[in-house]
Amino acid sequence: MTTGKIINIAQLGFPWETQDPFLFCAYHKDDYPKGEPTLGPEKSLLRGRRIGSDFDPRQDWRMYHGEVIPGFPHHPHRGFETVTVATEGAIDHADSMGGAGRFRNGDAQWMTAGKGILHSEMFPLLNQETDNPLELFQIWLNLPKKNKLVEPHFKMLWAEDIPIVKATDEHGKSTAITIIAGNLKETKALAPTPDSWAATPENEVAIWTIKMEANATWTLPKASAGLNRTMYLYRGDSMNIEGQSVPNLHSIQVKSDEDIALKAGNETCYILLLQGKPINEPVAKHGPFVMNTRAELQESFNEYQRTQFGGWPWKTNSPVHDLKYHRFAKFADGREVIK
Repeated sequence: MTTGKIINIAQLGFPWETQDPFLFCAYHKDDYPKGEPTLGPEKSLLRGRRIGSDFDPRQDWRMYHGEVIPGFPHHPHRGFETVTVATEGAIDHADSMGGAGRFRNGDAQWMTAGKGILHSEMFPLLNQETDNPLELFQIWLNLPKKNKLVEPHFKMLWAEDIPIVKATDEHGKSTAITIIAGNLKETKALAPTPDSWAATPENEVAIWTIKMEANATWTLPKASAGLNRTMYLYRGDSMNIEGQSVPNLHSIQVKSDEDIALKAGNETCYILLLQGKPINEPVAKHGPFVMNTRAELQESFNEYQRTQFGGWPWKTNSPVHDLKYHRFAKFADGREVIK
């Protein structure tokens, strides 16, 4: 039952259900073992795994589509954006523009697919003496029709630059809000990619991760009316929202123009918040392409078959980068950032 400020509560599946302007949210939590020199797990651990259908959350870790190294070998996208947040572990990016990067432990990557891009996301097991835990979100944010075919673009949001707002309640319990997109009062996120729906402040797009100490209280401040605003409780025993108890692994859709009182349960609570003004345009999607009509989808598939969106410049469909790089990014224009 939902009342007052709460619109809906639902159990989380895979992927998580989202609302306009968001299309999709995948949460990956893998307790990978120590790595081999190949940067993958020991071959003996791969026996019996169904590569490509390896999404069973009952397993401690998954290869997904990776044959040697876990992850997602090259695949196309068109007509939307991906925001990938690596809260733990390492992700190696490569794309058809020649871009590359390794990000990890709080970094995020914002990629506008626009008119079409191929990219890969691999999870190298860099630690060969200890385990390699991985936790990430990949959030698909739609593009409006006028920006569906813009030039592809990606940027890195490095963990040390992403703002974190900390609050302490009257009992000394703490809450930390990591602002990947959007604003929290006077605190503003780093700029998104230039053609993003999030680049217009009036759209009030917010992507936050919220960590609440056990039994901490915090009030989520109201935004404008007419936004879609959803919280995802993905770790912790439970929490209380406006007097209503919500168990772990549930989403909570709330009114956007109301303050929302939150209280963590008896364990530390971890929450993802997605918010934004809906684009309110028709959505035609199939696999990695998101357009406005079925005809545009068919045209996109035809173009991909003809052009491969510029082709794949890497020697393998699942490239990983040199161990000498802790974190780095290389962009299509030749710029490099090494952390």
